[in-house]
Amino acid sequence: MELVRATEAAAIRAMPFIGHGDKNAADGAAVDAMRQFLSTVNFSGVVVIGEGEKDDAPWLYNGEEVGNGRGPACDVAVDPIDGTSLTAAGRQNALSVIAVADRGSMYDPSAVFYMDKLVCGPDGVGVVDIRQPIGENIRALAKAKGVSTSDIRVAVLDRPRHAQLIEEIREAGAGTRLMLDGDVAGGVNAARYESRIDLCVGIGGTPEGIITACAVKALGGVIQGTLAPRDDDERQKAIDAGHDLSAVLEANDLVKCDNTYFVATGVTQGEFVDGVQRRGPIIRTDSIVLRSKSGTLRRVRADYQASRWV
Repeated sequence: MELVRATEAAAIRAMPFIGHGDKNAADGAAVDAMRQFLSTVNFSGVVVIGEGEKDDAPWLYNGEEVGNGRGPACDVAVDPIDGTSLTAAGRQNALSVIAVADRGSMYDPSAVFYMDKLVCGPDGVGVVDIRQPIGENIRALAKAKGVSTSDIRVAVLDRPRHAQLIEEIREAGAGTRLMLDGDVAGGVNAARYESRIDLCVGIGGTPEGIITACAVKALGGVIQGTLAPRDDDERQKAIDAGHDLSAVLEANDLVKCDNTYFVATGVTQGEFVDGVQRRGPIIRTDSIVLRSKSGTLRRVRADYQASRWV
């Protein structure tokens, strides 16, 4: 509940910027709010996945200490807005996200910003494999779910690099759900029970993959990934850091503990959480809290007095 206050605050501060075209202003407001509220949380946190080098942000950077210093030692991954472009455009599925795990348990991507990922729910355990062609995975997952391949829906970031992948998904008989942004939302939806997404695949952010792994561990699903350097320089950095670029990273590789928390508050309207809304004298937020140790998903709806925020 302490963590969800931080994502709620980030979503509320981002609200005035929804649909106004300035993604940097939205992100800056969310970062400031999240950082302020994280300072009150009873833990000794170190930001392992932050705004950092990729986003050139001054706060919530990798290595920053957060929390009040009392309580457990934790790794912290933050994304004050997963989907800044979605927020700026007023599109769906932007989230404010925090993931927490035991200290030293989160994977260090060592400046490799992208990875090829596959995420699905419990039906895919022992069934899907990122090393298989996407068509084989679709057919295997459909069989495990007891449905036709035409009933399988696959989320993919709408990027030129995925043109061939999208074609192969459709050739296998499945439908696509093309995402403009929102890597974390796509993965969590694929792992979540009763979602309209069955599978999430393609190249997205490595930090977002680690955050998603914290959620997948609570949901009992599957996440697999391989590092995808953008160029020779990034490839060499990965090799120098000791990474095996051919290795398939699974949930326990991305987060090496069974005590993870994943907290998300809707910034804009989404499939599994509502966006932050002004309703007369109140501001309403909608959040989920996932904990792997107990395997629970809690939903939190909060009403704030708007006069204290506006």
